[in-house]
Amino acid sequence: MSDLTITGYELAMAVSGIGLVLMGGIIVGKKIIEKRKVNQNTNEKTSFSIAGRTKYKEVDVFSWTGPLTKLGLAVSCTFCLLAFSWTKFDDPVFIPEGADILEDIIEIDIPRTDIIPPQPPPPPPPPVIEVVEDEVVEDVPEFIDQTVEADTRVEVVKPVVTEKKEVPPPPPPPIIEETEEEIFKVVEQMPMFKGCENEKDKKAMKTCATQKLLKFVYKNIKYPAIARENGIEGTAVINFVVDKDGSIEQAKILKNPGAGTGEEALRVINKMPDWNPGMQRGKAVKVYFNLPIKFALQ
Repeated sequence: MSDLTITGYELAMAVSGIGLVLMGGIIVGKKIIEKRKVNQNTNEKTSFSIAGRTKYKEVDVFSWTGPLTKLGLAVSCTFCLLAFSWTKFDDPVFIPEGADILEDIIEIDIPRTDIIPPQPPPPPPPPVIEVVEDEVVEDVPEFIDQTVEADTRVEVVKPVVTEKKEVPPPPPPPIIEETEEEIFKVVEQMPMFKGCENEKDKKAMKTCATQKLLKFVYKNIKYPAIARENGIEGTAVINFVVDKDGSIEQAKILKNPGAGTGEEALRVINKMPDWNPGMQRGKAVKVYFNLPIKFALQ
């Protein structure tokens, strides 16, 4: 009985059927009472007293107390069972074929241009080498007479003593400015959509997270009216950052099929709940993530 599930339509039909059965029972009971009353011999008024009340046995409705009580309990239990078994099923989500293949490297269309790149400048001319004849330089040494006689007076030069100056203290170390935190493209454990933490291994967890991600995306995607009217299909690619706390930041369009499809994909990405963050060496880090979203007409 725990697996019993019924839809809203089935619940309405069951309640309507029970109501019709009860109404039919009331009508039949009324007919039986009226028939007994007609068949009663009015000349013989046999009366009896129950709890101080005088009644005719043929039309005594209190004699049905037991069956009606059991019927009421059965109907109440049936209504409780139907109420607890009522299950509201989600509408089926259309996921285009191949949407579950999330490629790590996505080729982005390069826009075409007709601008011719500028030509590099011509190479400079080779240098002109001039031949210079060697000049012959004759070095004639000059001799200085340094002979000291006995009566030559020699002046003693006293050394100049300079005062020692105090050495100033070294300057403080330079202040290292905080650089922007690195955002990884590939980490040991890539970020995943939440809801599959109880899976037995990483492969099953990744498969489950991918399915939940696709179900969320394609459940919230609204095909742009302009794209639908013009039959535009394609794949929009959204790049975003999964922060350390799992929040989605810096979402931008990398590939846009046009007609509002890229903007619609960006809107859905910005309303996504938090993910399980990426892990590198046991720590949560920021990770880039590319998500392709296919737009296909049914």
